[in-house]
Amino acid sequence: MILCLETSTAVCSVALVEEGNVIALRESLDGQNHAEKITLFIDEVMKEANVAYKDLDAVAVSKGPGSYTGLRIGVSTAKGLCYAMEKPLIAIDTLEAMAWGFKVNKSMSQEVNKILCPMIDARRMEVYSAFFNEKLERTTETEALIIDENSFMELKQNHHLFLFGDGADKLFTLFEKEENITVVEKFHCSAAYMATLAEKALKEKDFVDAAYFEPFYLKDFVPGIPKVKGL
Repeated sequence: MILCLETSTAVCSVALVEEGNVIALRESLDGQNHAEKITLFIDEVMKEANVAYKDLDAVAVSKGPGSYTGLRIGVSTAKGLCYAMEKPLIAIDTLEAMAWGFKVNKSMSQEVNKILCPMIDARRMEVYSAFFNEKLERTTETEALIIDENSFMELKQNHHLFLFGDGADKLFTLFEKEENITVVEKFHCSAAYMATLAEKALKEKDFVDAAYFEPFYLKDFVPGIPKVKGL
């Protein structure tokens, strides 16, 4: 039994997973309200499934990349639960979980050489992304990419690319005439997509140290300049 937390984007999502199957799920797509929602969602999924906290085997958290604030809230909550219950902590790569969720939940064309490109919005035309093949094997490292009409020129010659996630939503008009690039709009992160990866990590005892684990931000946090009248 694994409690999965996903807060890396504007989505706040909590899933309870038993033997790789989601038995309870709560999520909000309303925006950056993670601090307000996450503990409520945890309590609701535990009560819905009639599971006691002592019966959990681990807590899994989406580790990033993604929103600095969202990741801090998710990881801090996961660490607090692990300390309180003396349970192990599992860290799941956000983009890899998105790729798993996309393959399971979205129908794709039948041609071979498909590339799955989960994308997280990093503002303007920049995205956090990594590429996965049809077997969900990672083919690139996670990168911050600035996308324009010339992106993927070589890759699209021999592959069909599927772009999805909140970072891909802004790319629809850019690639709508490309035969080998499909932009799937409104695909969002979900704790449900962590289920298979979290179960695998539990069986292999692939845990992280709750005392020292930090989210994978990819880029350093840059605070905005306060806008105060008269300054």
